[in-house]
Amino acid sequence: MTAIKKRPFGSTGLEVTDMGFGAAPIGNFLRPISEEESAAMINRAWDAGMRYFDTAPYYGHGLSEARIGQNLRWRPRKEFVVSTKVGRVLKPALRKDIDFKPWVDGLPFKSVYDYSYDGTMRSFEDSLQRLGLEYIDILFIHDADVFTHGPELQKVYFKQAMDGCYRALTKLRDEGAVKAIGFGVNDVAVMIDFMRQGDFDALLLAGRYTLLEQEPLDELLPLCEKRNTAVVIGGGFNGGILATGAVPGAKWNYAPAPDPIMKKVAKIELICAKHKVPLPAAALQFLLAVPSVASHVPGTRNVAQMEQNIALVSHPIPAAFWQELKQQELIRGDAPVPR
Repeated sequence: MTAIKKRPFGSTGLEVTDMGFGAAPIGNFLRPISEEESAAMINRAWDAGMRYFDTAPYYGHGLSEARIGQNLRWRPRKEFVVSTKVGRVLKPALRKDIDFKPWVDGLPFKSVYDYSYDGTMRSFEDSLQRLGLEYIDILFIHDADVFTHGPELQKVYFKQAMDGCYRALTKLRDEGAVKAIGFGVNDVAVMIDFMRQGDFDALLLAGRYTLLEQEPLDELLPLCEKRNTAVVIGGGFNGGILATGAVPGAKWNYAPAPDPIMKKVAKIELICAKHKVPLPAAALQFLLAVPSVASHVPGTRNVAQMEQNIALVSHPIPAAFWQELKQQELIRGDAPVPR
């Protein structure tokens, strides 16, 4: 019996599984993944009960979407939910002229930022073709944040996103072409700005709510709960360190972890050892205790990692473990924890 269950997706009428398939790695993030391994992971996710798949045009410059579509389009369409993103348009180009970083051997398209109304509509239609699906369930505005653009340019792109993307997405939602609209960024302050300025159904909170970071409890998550806005969490391992532990070379936000983060993770690991709890099991299960969280989408590079994540979400964790983390002030006292 699988531990993966369905949850309502805010007020949209959609249901998603509480663990979904994060499809960034199959865009060949940092290193290539074969077609066979990609298909095997998607099939294993399906067999485990996952019915939510999150992708984006940016992931492998279309490769992730193509792989998701190739392995889902023959399945009953009403049985799964797909989210993808807008904010970039892919334009055909010669491989020698394309900067694929951080992707390896993506599809032969340049990725160009475009938060305009027309660019959003083109991105949506192109995604439909790459996926080979008749509709897309959820569309997120992608990366209109300081992390991606820097503080000054972000203001320009944010305005373009609200004037362009948002207008296009609300039209698509009104017409029934998509069921839900939202935004996916790495910046809590920018998420609050989006929430204040638009009527969004959902948000994808990337790497900012984890065992190490709970700032969204101050304002963002209470606002989501008040509005019944669905939350999807990506980056639940904080870019690596909550999967690997505080080992030499551990990554935090995909860069070498600074000393304070290494020390904090080491303290958490001591409590994990005391209660016989794998660190990554605690990291994943912690995410789902927040009432507004509908799903989390950990990325995997191979079937073995997929199998590990499936096992981790059902690993028993005693209440005393969470109590001790709070007593030691390693997570916030007001952080929801699994029962």
